[in-house]
Parts: sequence; structure tokens; C-alpha cells
Amino acid sequence: MYITLLIIHILISLFLIFSVLIQSGKGSSMSNIFGGGGMENVFGAETPAILNKITSFLAIMFIITSVLLAIIPGKLTMKSILKEELNKSKNVAPINPSTPSE
Repeated sequence: MYITLLIIHILISLFLIFSVLIQSGKGSSMSNIFGGGGMENVFGAETPAILNKITSFLAIMFIITSVLLAIIPGKLTMKSILKEELNKSKNVAPINPSTPSE
């Protein structure tokens, strides 16, 4: 389950990067800086609403998969280092201080 969630997370992140990069800026291209303004953008002057919705959906999915990937490994490994050390210390035989030293 962890591996499939990780693959889904990677795919979502790649689609999110692509959807952000494909969006056009809001009038801040290089031609507008120097007063050109005649250069046409791929999607026109504004980003279409569907592209904004896709980007928002991908961002929400990215956050959800990030949180799930952070929570799931803790549930998979329910080991505690402190409990293991306590069990080791209980199993060690105590040192007998009454033995004479030579």
C-alpha cells in the first residue's frame, strides 16, 4: 500500500508541476515589460478556469498524499527503541558485587 501511494504521490507531483508551468502569467511576460504587448500567449491573456481548477485539485491531492505518506510508516513499524532497550536491560543478569576481586 505504501509503494502504490508513493507512486500516486509522484504522479500527482509531476502533473502539478506541469499544470503550474503551463499556466500563463497575468500580464507579466517579457514583452509587456518592454512595452511590446503584441506577443500572444498560448491560452490568451488569462488562464482558463478549468486549468485553475485542475491545479487546485492537484494541490489538494498532493497535500493529502503527503500527509498520508507521513502517517503510514508510523503505523507500519510499531517498534519502540525504548521498549527494546528496557527488555534488553531486564534480560541482563545483575552483577554480583559480593564476589571477591583478586
